[in-house]
Amino acid sequence: MAQTYVPQQPVAQAGSDSVQDRIENGENIEDVQQAYVQLQTRLVGAVDATKDILSSIKDFNKSSWIVRYPTLAESSSPSSDSTKNAPAVGRGMRRALSFADDPSSSREVVIRPGMHRSMTLAAVSENEEAQHDHQPQFGDALTEEPDPTLLPPSSNFNLLKLDLKLGPTGTTPAFLINQLEKTSIANLIEERIDSTLNHMDNLKARAEDTSSKILVTGDLNAGKSTFVNALLRREVMPVDQQPCTAMFCEVHDAADNDGKEEVHLVKDGVRYERTDDSTFIRASLSDLESLVVEPENAQRVLKLYVNDARNPSESLLHNGIADIALIDAPGLNRDSLKTTAVFARQEEIDVVVFVVSAENHFTLSAKEFLWNASNEKAYIFIVVNRFDQIRDKARCKRLVLDQIKQLSPRTYEDAEDLVHFVDSSSALHSTSVNGAFDKLESDLRSFVLVKRSKSKLQPVVTYLDNVLADVSLLASSNAILAESERDLARAALEVARPILEKMKASREGLEDGLENVEDDGATKARTRTRDRLNNALDRVGTGNLAEEGAISMPEYPGLLGVLEYTRDVKKALLASLDLSVKLAEDEARLITSAGVAKIQDMEEVYLPEGVERSRRVFMPSAMFSLRAAKKAKRNSGTLVVGGIHGLGIGLAQRPEMLDVSFLDIMDLQHRLSTHLKGSDESKSGLDSNDAAAGALSLASLGVGALTLASGKAVGLRGAFEGLVRITDLFGNETARKWAAPVLGAFTIGLTVYFVLELPSTIPKNVGRRIKASLIRGEEGQEEELKFVNAHATRISRETRKVLRLASWDLRERFRGAMEERQQEVKANEEQERRAIKAFEFFEAMTGKAADVSELVHS
Repeated sequence: MAQTYVPQQPVAQAGSDSVQDRIENGENIEDVQQAYVQLQTRLVGAVDATKDILSSIKDFNKSSWIVRYPTLAESSSPSSDSTKNAPAVGRGMRRALSFADDPSSSREVVIRPGMHRSMTLAAVSENEEAQHDHQPQFGDALTEEPDPTLLPPSSNFNLLKLDLKLGPTGTTPAFLINQLEKTSIANLIEERIDSTLNHMDNLKARAEDTSSKILVTGDLNAGKSTFVNALLRREVMPVDQQPCTAMFCEVHDAADNDGKEEVHLVKDGVRYERTDDSTFIRASLSDLESLVVEPENAQRVLKLYVNDARNPSESLLHNGIADIALIDAPGLNRDSLKTTAVFARQEEIDVVVFVVSAENHFTLSAKEFLWNASNEKAYIFIVVNRFDQIRDKARCKRLVLDQIKQLSPRTYEDAEDLVHFVDSSSALHSTSVNGAFDKLESDLRSFVLVKRSKSKLQPVVTYLDNVLADVSLLASSNAILAESERDLARAALEVARPILEKMKASREGLEDGLENVEDDGATKARTRTRDRLNNALDRVGTGNLAEEGAISMPEYPGLLGVLEYTRDVKKALLASLDLSVKLAEDEARLITSAGVAKIQDMEEVYLPEGVERSRRVFMPSAMFSLRAAKKAKRNSGTLVVGGIHGLGIGLAQRPEMLDVSFLDIMDLQHRLSTHLKGSDESKSGLDSNDAAAGALSLASLGVGALTLASGKAVGLRGAFEGLVRITDLFGNETARKWAAPVLGAFTIGLTVYFVLELPSTIPKNVGRRIKASLIRGEEGQEEELKFVNAHATRISRETRKVLRLASWDLRERFRGAMEERQQEVKANEEQERRAIKAFEFFEAMTGKAADVSELVHS
């Protein structure tokens, strides 16, 4: 969408033309004065309204919106077909609008003529733009093509421009502005507004003041003092071939000083009051020359009160209509300090009489002064002095007028009354009639006294036009920017809000899903671990390896190696249990990998687009690390296994588990209980083959069982008594006959046991004892496998920990993404509110500026 930039063109200059026409038509001065008062009242109200607008923008800049600084440049895009066929004005006003803090971002605007100089920007569609280029606008029918000089300068602003003269040599102000942050630019704009408000206070005071101040200025040795003396028809100001006047000399009618001619040298740092002698130093007119040339009096102000004996109809000071002050200023190019002082006094001046030498024309200082003065004073009274000394007068006039046309277009338009070619020295010293100077004096008197709406109030109108044009440009461009930011915020909200709402609605589902994955994984790992280890313990309890293939049982070395064989059997069975634990862990790794994969799949479901996915890589081998195993052992005291498989100290590596006892070889107590209980014992889950032991084995175990039973039944005392009875028994002859056969049978049974059954019995004894050592029973509760429970708990806990870590990562990224969306939505909502507020404010300021402009030109 293109934009339209409308500079409003000047109409009748604040009633000045109508007043002049009324004077030329013979209306009396009272009617003219009444019209002047009405215009004065209207302009004072316009000044107050403009100050309110500027103050509102300043306050809004501080509290609500950083005011951006717009710039206009030549459009780089080719013209459309509509603009190619449009009038020259339309084609020549296409510009690229950007902002100083963001010069790379620009949009197309079209500058078009309007009613007044106040300028606005309005968004239009391309079709509207094409139609606008071909159709006349309101007010265009009565106006010609606008003068290019009325268009804003390259900086786009008349008074609020940021004229930076800083940085290294060759650095342009535009480049410096582009390097500033928008807050810094806003502060600079605020300073310019403050300066403009101060100036408008002086404008208001000037509009309300009934007196008029005429500043006579120009370059060095242009003849300013001579011109002032010629206006007074007496030599009052000192004149020399060298620069003479070094201070501001205000010439007033002596009637304002009770008819006394004297000089008042205003003291530094005080406000001058004619009736307060403490504010000035009195001197006589004869001391004037010594006062103005003294360097210590530079930049001070002299108040001169002189008499003009001419009639009020001829005198400028003693005119009978208004109090007039002639101010003779130092030369512009005397030095930079004095030049600055002259520039600063423009706001106090109603009429500028610029004296230029016909020999030198306009210097750089003169051009700069006139260019800046045109921002406030559209009309400048120009005196081309020493014209009589020029031989080619026609060429001199042509060159001077060409320069004036560029420097002050309004003055050029009214050059017949405002530009005068004279010789002030001849007019002062000659008694003959000087037609050129007399016309100058008459035109100046008319301009100051009769055309006061042009000389005194027109500077107020011009300044207000420039201020309102700047306000319109500043406000309307920021309104377009605010509208653009509002649209951007709304577009962003249309994307972000649904995502946020979806995330809020799915948050509970994500939590449930992650908890289910954790619970399912941990439960499955625990269940499968328990099943595997229970099965492994059952196999070990029967003397078999928990896992086949990886580990084999040792070979029986014979009776002499039974102890070593028992130790090897125990180690093999324990190692097989360690292997079962390892396999349970491997299975848990697979379960965990599946759970992590599910969580990663949930990322695509619950995380919005644009959120970075997890970069974590699950390493199953990192589960059940040595550090984790040691920490678990230290914290819980449970049995941690793994051994040779890199999982910590396992059963096969624990010395206390490898110790061999007699019961590992011959578990007499188990044999006795097995034969006593018969089939009941087999139902309890023990080896049923024990019940089928051979007779010889039973006989061999009988004595041991009897001894064990009697020892357990009667204790040490009973054993001693039994030994005495056996001794007595051997004293019996019958007993001695049976002793040899019984001992022989016992010896033969024991030998057969060691030779035939021991290789198969030892694994069962060892396995049964290993299983029993890993079982824990609580009173009133079912037996619980300590070994199985410990590992099932450990493996399920490790599985849950890994899944919880993956879940936590997804939760955190989901939470972070949701917080980002919440912040994004909140920021865009805030931006939308601020942009709407700013748009409405700047639209209102643009409207108020237009209303004030109408008031000025009504």
